[in-house]
Amino acid sequence: MIQENEVVTALLGIGVLIFIIANRLQLKRLPASGILIAGFYVLLTGWILTVLEGFFLGKLLNFLEHICYAGSAALVAAWCWKVFGKKEGWR
Repeated sequence: MIQENEVVTALLGIGVLIFIIANRLQLKRLPASGILIAGFYVLLTGWILTVLEGFFLGKLLNFLEHICYAGSAALVAAWCWKVFGKKEGWR
């Protein structure tokens, strides 16, 4: 069964993807931007999979959706660690 909120989330994510593509040069100025953007791509994949699981391969796509969510969280955590993590000389 497809839920409207899942479709809206996926559509908003696609809108953000368009924004990212249109502003990719400015986003590259962020430190370690590749990790952060990869985290968004994986999250968007999870959002799309949650809509697709309503049509076919429900259990498999649900599993892959949750793998995407975990992978996205790991990438964002890695970005936070790289950008805001402990710096040498800090106490």
